[in-house]
Amino acid sequence: MADDNQQDSGNKTTLYAALAANLGIAAAKFVAAAVSGSSAMLTEGFHSVVDSTNQILLLYGQRRSMRPADTRHPLGYGRELYFWSFVVALLIFSTGALLSIYEGVLHIRSPEPMRAPLINYVVLAISFLLEGGSWLVAVRAFASVKGDLGWWRAIKRSKDPPTFIVLFEDSAAMFGLVVAAIGISISLLTHDPRWDGVASIVIGLALAAVAYVLARESKDLLIGEAADPAIVAAVHAAIDGRPEVSGVNEITTIHIGPENIFLGLSVDFVDAVPVGRIEAMIAEAETELRARWPAIRAIYIKPQAKPVASPPDA
Repeated sequence: MADDNQQDSGNKTTLYAALAANLGIAAAKFVAAAVSGSSAMLTEGFHSVVDSTNQILLLYGQRRSMRPADTRHPLGYGRELYFWSFVVALLIFSTGALLSIYEGVLHIRSPEPMRAPLINYVVLAISFLLEGGSWLVAVRAFASVKGDLGWWRAIKRSKDPPTFIVLFEDSAAMFGLVVAAIGISISLLTHDPRWDGVASIVIGLALAAVAYVLARESKDLLIGEAADPAIVAAVHAAIDGRPEVSGVNEITTIHIGPENIFLGLSVDFVDAVPVGRIEAMIAEAETELRARWPAIRAIYIKPQAKPVASPPDA
């Protein structure tokens, strides 16, 4: 349980760091956009507002998901975090990506000469430093939980969306800052403000790609993903190794929260074992499993005879 609390604390630190950075950056970007008339800078301002909203939603989802089980939700509220993670992905696409592309197209069709470009570079440099700090916090937080897995595989296997959502958001934000700087520079060098609009479109397309990946991962978690195969194999070995058990027929696991796993087992017991001993063994097994894997919160063990194999066709 201490590891769970430590991970939850780390997630909140990552979210608060990203929220603080984005709120300050958003204000600075909007001021720069108003002074210079840069479409890419305005797009970056919207991007930071969306990111700030996302962090607030994820913090809200974390808080809601920690509510204890009740009669209406006997397995708890863990999946509410997955719901708000999916909402975040939709916001990135609908508000961040589409608005960025719209602003870019508008600026290309009706280009506006850039004024006072120096303020854009100052704000972009400060934003890159702040976003870089938030990104480092997110990288360290995710590296501490990914273990020996590669980054992409760890993201696919992760059951805690805030850890990789903030990482994706900060990476996209830093990419957007670089693209905005390039678009503004080309606009100044060529005296063609339409390049500023092109930068907005590129930023929008990058946000759309991030939104797609996050929506896909959040959707899978919301539908229900199985526990880590290593846990399933270890549970199988722990139950199958008991003298009262002649075999484990089936194991079903599903994550109902980042650190909340439902476990169901169909077990074939030795025929000579009395019913009283079976009941005691089930209680012992549940205690052992919860002690070894605290994330396993709900356990159901069903005695079931091993299915009889069908005879081969003559």
